[in-house]
Amino acid sequence: MKTIKILIVEDDPLISEDIRELLTQANYQVIGVVHSKEDALSLLDKTLPDLALLDINLGGNTDGITIAETINEAYKIPFLFLTSYSSKLILDKVKHTLPMGYIVKPFDEGDLVAGIEIAISNFNTFNKTELLSLEVINKSISNPLTQKEFEILKAIYKGNSNKDMAETHFISVNTVKTHVQKVYEKLDAHSRPEAIVKIRSILKN
Repeated sequence: MKTIKILIVEDDPLISEDIRELLTQANYQVIGVVHSKEDALSLLDKTLPDLALLDINLGGNTDGITIAETINEAYKIPFLFLTSYSSKLILDKVKHTLPMGYIVKPFDEGDLVAGIEIAISNFNTFNKTELLSLEVINKSISNPLTQKEFEILKAIYKGNSNKDMAETHFISVNTVKTHVQKVYEKLDAHSRPEAIVKIRSILKN
């Protein structure tokens, strides 16, 4: 079984070493412990981990959010936020980065391991869009999708709104709705959740 490589970004040396020890005991490979945004981005350039643990506040700044945004743009790996707070204000501030979860300090080994395992599992599930192809889908349904309907299906699977799809494809929201309805009919689904379940089922086969 592959050893999961983890990057720790935490500005408190005592906490970061505690995390390193917990992860090592749990048989994860810690590829680096860094205390600043600059060091985190430098290490990401050199060695890509399977997951990053990001303290939201580094040195009094919300640099953890900036790191998360860069990860989404350039590295495409899952990350968990480490935070001393779980208030709605904090969650609202970071939710646009789509973290795989939050670890609230103080935490124990069980919390940390569960958070990591769930994060990696969910990330792998949510990011199977690269396995989607028109050929794969059409082999599994009786009424084949058109290329445009396939693009809409991928957007549905990614969680894009009708407005997002309209802007991406330069079409009206009403046209998007028409395409979405056609996709539902061909997948024998009646809603987004049903369509996503059907897509996941196809990808597992």
